[in-house]
Amino acid sequence: MPRLSTLTLLKVIIVFGVLLIIGGHTLLVTDSFRDYFGIYSFMIGAVCIALGLIMSLPTKIYLTILLMRNEGKESKFK
Repeated sequence: MPRLSTLTLLKVIIVFGVLLIIGGHTLLVTDSFRDYFGIYSFMIGAVCIALGLIMSLPTKIYLTILLMRNEGKESKFK
């Protein structure tokens, strides 16, 4: 996979992970969702937040490492 498409894919995964975190939080604070699902609403909200964290954190670390490598290469040649 070319580097540009890999970076684009990682950025999409980060955005989707953040959206899952926001959606999970929204599910936890919404009263009508809690009334409809009962105790399972907490589990659904927690799963959304957990999946969002799992998706966003490793990709952020990988993108940070790539950024550090690129800055290291650029500063060598200056």
